Amino acid sequence: MAPGAVSGKSKVTIVGSGNWGSVAAKLIASNTIKLHSFHDQVRMWVFEETLPSGEKLSDVINRTNENVKYLPGIKLGKNVIADPDLENAVKDANMLVFVTPHQFMDGICKKLVGKVNKDVEAISLIKGMEIALEQLSEATVGYRENKDIAENWVQLFTTPYFIVTAVQDVEGIELCGTLKNVVAIAAGLVDGLEMGNNTKAAIMRIGLKEMKALSKLLFSSVKDSTFFESCGVADLITTCLGGRNRKVAEAFAKSGGKRSFDDLEAEMLQGQKLQGVLTAREVYEVLSYRGWLELFPLFATVHEISIGHLPPLAIVKYSEYKPRLSLVCKL
Repeated sequence: MAPGAVSGKSKVTIVGSGNWGSVAAKLIASNTIKLHSFHDQVRMWVFEETLPSGEKLSDVINRTNENVKYLPGIKLGKNVIADPDLENAVKDANMLVFVTPHQFMDGICKKLVGKVNKDVEAISLIKGMEIALEQLSEATVGYRENKDIAENWVQLFTTPYFIVTAVQDVEGIELCGTLKNVVAIAAGLVDGLEMGNNTKAAIMRIGLKEMKALSKLLFSSVKDSTFFESCGVADLITTCLGGRNRKVAEAFAKSGGKRSFDDLEAEMLQGQKLQGVLTAREVYEVLSYRGWLELFPLFATVHEISIGHLPPLAIVKYSEYKPRLSLVCKL
């Protein structure tokens, strides 16, 4: 058994150290140091990078108690320990918090096979929000059956400025967090085209409608009420107003689609990853396979714009275009 389980205290490791991972570490560390059911120390696995100064990122985090690259100016808590060795970071943990770009999760999980306690609990935070400055925010923890486990996670994350709620709908919550990034790309395109707030509000409404419809088509268990939780309409609004997907999509539209999302990501995000474009492609593949493209014209149009098959202006004329089924073989 893991040392944490032997002592009766939970030991937490954050798997990921970008902007949101660092925020999660700050939140959790502020609670573990106060709650007797948790070990004080919180380990944070860092994908090691060499900074312009020549120092290793993990060394700087441990020396300054600050992620100077992904969350500058914010102290994480002295009980946060950065560890560039994935296996070492998780070896004693019985609670794992995954917060990395979703395209890296498969490789990370394969490396962890046989390296963690079989009774370890885990939660996915493959999403983002702005709470590092301790401004009021919300989040939702999804669970299937065991509400007690969910409430343990709620206790770990909740602070006076971060309100966390447990909801019995894993699939609905996960899909809200995924699909809202596609809608944020659409919202950013509208901003780049300078179409105004009414147009942007319409795109957000249509996007929410497609989010709900696709989620319920994929999983009949998804609850309508989930879309009115913080993970639904609130997170959608936040992402469409200020997230990185919106920001980069705005720049893409302003360039007339002449600059690729990959180039803009590298220039604008300082190492952070853009989720909306990749998710739009994955959604398009699902829709193509299921024969649902015409049911979700906004989602389909976002992907076709992002790969250059339609101009940015198509985002406000999406109903005029038929999905190009020939694209499937090119993905």
